[in-house]
Amino acid sequence: MSLDPTVAHLVDTAAADPDSDEDALIASLEADEAVDAFRERRLQQLHEEFNRAKQLRSSEHGTYTEIKDEKTLMDITTSTKYCVVHFFKPDFGRCAVMDGHLESLAPTHYETRIVRINVDNAPFLITKLKIQVLPCVIAFVDGVGVDRVIGFEGLGRTPDTFTTRDLEARLIRAGVLVREKVQGVKKGTAVRRGKVAEEDSGDDWD
Repeated sequence: MSLDPTVAHLVDTAAADPDSDEDALIASLEADEAVDAFRERRLQQLHEEFNRAKQLRSSEHGTYTEIKDEKTLMDITTSTKYCVVHFFKPDFGRCAVMDGHLESLAPTHYETRIVRINVDNAPFLITKLKIQVLPCVIAFVDGVGVDRVIGFEGLGRTPDTFTTRDLEARLIRAGVLVREKVQGVKKGTAVRRGKVAEEDSGDDWD
């Protein structure tokens, strides 16, 4: 049974707040005039999904964390159903831009583990996955790579600009994010490549 849209919205909103309270969510749900016919089903879903989100957050879902070694990263990608990995270099401007978008997505997309790793700490994976351009974001489902975002390609209306919502849509299409959660374009999420050109004159890295 698919998650009720009202329940999904409440839990997604609460997921970004570590102090969120289930009783407050139930009160919000019961205040909805449209809940009468589906009240019991929605309350059950709310309880189950809130507890699932809480459990996932306890295992670092909902945060954007840096993994320090590739063995740990391989363990995460193979033991987590949905995982997004950003391979980055600290001194690459475009990698910092990608960091900002992924950090915005992580809190509400608690179903997915979103992490990053410095390429200098992952020589085996860099060779195995044939990563030559940064930033490189790889989406994994059940340990299998299902999509790869290279640089800013395939994001936004042009290669020169994209938003957090554009990245979210790409990862939803890949099946690694479960549903749309970004509400509009947040301030600072539109990215123009020219703004980082002075820091990083090209994506090529090898």
